[in-house]
Amino acid sequence: MIRHAAVPTYLLACLLLGGASAAGFIANFILQIFSLPLIGWAIWQMIQERPSAQIRAPLGLLAIFLVIALLQLVPLPPALWMLLPGRGAVVEGYRLLGIPLPWLPLTLAPDIAPSSILWLMPAFAVLLGVVVLGAFRGRGIAAAIVAVTLASVAIGALQVIGGNSAYLYRVTNYGVAVGFFANANHNATLLLVCIPFLAALQATLLKRSGSQRSASAIRLLVGAAYAVLFVGLLINSSLAGIGLGVPVALGSWLAFGHQRRALRRGIVVATVVVSLAAVVTIVVGPFGNNLFGAQKANVELSRQTSFALTLRATRDYFPIGSGTGSFQPVYHMQEPLESVGTTFMNHAHSDWLELLLETGIVGIAFAVLFLAWWVVRVRAIWRAEEPDPFAQAAVIATAAIMLHSTVDYPLRTAALSAVFAACIGLMSGIRPIRSAVASRPRPAI
Repeated sequence: MIRHAAVPTYLLACLLLGGASAAGFIANFILQIFSLPLIGWAIWQMIQERPSAQIRAPLGLLAIFLVIALLQLVPLPPALWMLLPGRGAVVEGYRLLGIPLPWLPLTLAPDIAPSSILWLMPAFAVLLGVVVLGAFRGRGIAAAIVAVTLASVAIGALQVIGGNSAYLYRVTNYGVAVGFFANANHNATLLLVCIPFLAALQATLLKRSGSQRSASAIRLLVGAAYAVLFVGLLINSSLAGIGLGVPVALGSWLAFGHQRRALRRGIVVATVVVSLAAVVTIVVGPFGNNLFGAQKANVELSRQTSFALTLRATRDYFPIGSGTGSFQPVYHMQEPLESVGTTFMNHAHSDWLELLLETGIVGIAFAVLFLAWWVVRVRAIWRAEEPDPFAQAAVIATAAIMLHSTVDYPLRTAALSAVFAACIGLMSGIRPIRSAVASRPRPAI
């Protein structure tokens, strides 16, 4: 059916075109335009038929998110907004200019906030396409992710050995493999996401294989794909990608391998130990991470500086927050004048910190609500009599993205926010309507 092909096709377009948060304006605008038919189709479907109980939770979370974002744009009277934390500088600015205080919205960046919301339209379209339109077949979504990831590794290899001509964006991380992205860390996130989905594809293909020869061929091809992903992580050079690659690979093996119960317990313990060891090694090792330890070069652009200044701004604007899309102007107010140069910090390099700064306690509450839903769905997925391999892959992928979001901003790209949305849809517990109908006994004639 068209709906089953529409979402994987659109996700494929997001992965190919949505690899930059700021540099890819035209490509992201195209993705936003083409998201409208999917969103409109989903809304029409919800008008025609009441959403099932299974999809009300993710739709409710999406509605809450939109309400939080849109309330940021509601104009407030001066008597109210001037009482909000951190607005003293705004009041003083109008006083110095001799201009009466106007009605202003909660966000300190009302000109940027609408575009920040529009930037997430591809993710909204993918989520609605999966949970409302019923494009729940994870095989197509997994195939799109794996195909683009392997192609991204090939392009990354050309970028490393072929010079600057192979890079797709002018503002990018030259010298390392970024693939279809502008940022090497975002390409690393895609590599991490691909690992569990490749494992899920292998599990489903092996189940459907009709002979030992075809099963061996599948294992050979998947093994070659894993080798490509391993090379991709090495030439990508993202410390977070390499560090998270260990628990993601072990978690995928644990989810899709056929180990005995005693061995599975050992793998769980090994996953925890090796993951902690990988994190400690990256933190204390001589690998040049810019979050821990003494910074000697590019101190003003390090995560250590970014996190410190963002937390300082968060204290100034807590508990209300500075508003959607306001990170850059607020962060610039925190920077020492001597550190200001031709480059600037476009994001906090932590989605969680940026959410805290911009939305305050409301953002924290939403994050807690989402994580509670995520934990409930993880338990349900793993306790199912016949676990859905693509839902299990989505669990591992979302965990990897959320962990990577502590030290980067993958969800600020259309590509990875769309992947995250697809994973949320796969985790929602929806099932094919056709199979449910087909399972009913036919009436006798």
